[in-house]
Amino acid sequence: MKFLSDIKLIGLHVLIALAVYILPVLSNVYLLAIFFYFFFRIIKSPINGRTLEILFACGYIVGAEVFIRMTGGSILYEASKYMVIFFSVVGIISTRISQNSFVYVLYILLLIPGVFVTGFNQTAETVIRKAIAFNLSGPVCLGIAAIFCYQKAITYSSFQKLLLYIGLPLISTTTYLFLYNPSVSEVISSTGSNFSTSGGFGPNQVATVLGLGMFVFCVRFFSKAPYKLFKIINVLLLAVISFRAIVTFSRGGVFVAVIMMVFYVLFYYKKSTSKNRKRVALLSTLFVVLGLSIWTISSIETGGFIDKRYNNEDALGREKEDVSTGRSDLMAFELNAFLENPFLGIGVGKSKELRFEKTGIKAASHNEMSRILSEHGLFGLIAFGILFITPLLLRIRNKSNIFFYSFFLFWFLTINHSSMRIAAPAFVYGLCLLTINYEKPPLHRKQVIQ
Repeated sequence: MKFLSDIKLIGLHVLIALAVYILPVLSNVYLLAIFFYFFFRIIKSPINGRTLEILFACGYIVGAEVFIRMTGGSILYEASKYMVIFFSVVGIISTRISQNSFVYVLYILLLIPGVFVTGFNQTAETVIRKAIAFNLSGPVCLGIAAIFCYQKAITYSSFQKLLLYIGLPLISTTTYLFLYNPSVSEVISSTGSNFSTSGGFGPNQVATVLGLGMFVFCVRFFSKAPYKLFKIINVLLLAVISFRAIVTFSRGGVFVAVIMMVFYVLFYYKKSTSKNRKRVALLSTLFVVLGLSIWTISSIETGGFIDKRYNNEDALGREKEDVSTGRSDLMAFELNAFLENPFLGIGVGKSKELRFEKTGIKAASHNEMSRILSEHGLFGLIAFGILFITPLLLRIRNKSNIFFYSFFLFWFLTINHSSMRIAAPAFVYGLCLLTINYEKPPLHRKQVIQ
């Protein structure tokens, strides 16, 4: 039974977190196991089922990325992005892709001049290989995933399964956070982003993927459940993931999750029958009550510090001057660099280097939009225009994907507070380009993934 299968998978991912916590070296084994497991699943799958297998693989990798990083399992720091690129390329080669997707080939080509600019402006601080790997792996990952996903058709039930593949490793992440930091109240002493509650890793990245997990289990919360226990388990998972996301004290991922969930519920309600709308309205009320309960628990556990954090106050209750915690200054610096070098930009990875040279501050960009402008100039402006406009034009022609705005906004908002440090915004961008079929297709429509 599908329900029992889901229970087993959830239990397995709790055990994975426990095993890695006890023996951290297993994180490396976990990374390799993910790659080879999905690689063999893909090559053994029939051609008409390969698209779905590749989506499952990429979704699972995206969900597991931060867990692997925080437990020291990344053999290469950008390994997850490389794996998403690899599996997407396999899909591009072995499945039919839309001719219209080649607009994303142009997008990738527009990133190349910035590499040459970096090469021509090398300094003692410049390491071209690292600059390209760190700054272009995300944008290239997005381009390749978009080419693969563009107008691929998938059934709604298969899409639900894909969301589960994203969510399963986030269960491991959440379990690990409880093992690493079982008592939140003992490590809270300020309103700043908290590494202790984030597994010793970057709170921004942890909150971003947990926010994605909040969305996944929100969707499962609203889905019709064959058993009450199924609904209870999903509510519990939604609650604990939300709690751990909130107590990272990194607001971006939580804000984005809330926006995603609001847009999903609105479009789910709009697409529902009149009978189902009553159920959605009731669940929405219960969902708000659940959210308020989670926030109350978070406030109690943090001694009220989380309320001050979201009110943009310091530990003493004084309002902070900069709600963006320095991000606005970084963005302004990069926009100024674009205005000074509007045609070719300053080169890939040069923003951080130039900032240190002029201000003495070593700080990586949090904003992919301003970074692509400063480092790629006019080419970056055109590239970003392609990314922003293409999905919206697709949406005008095809309104089948009720997750479109949730995923599009996840990409856009995430790259504006966390850049593309992880693979999630790249792959999720690709998901908003999918076509979703809600009825069982005729047997002759082989292009639809069952």
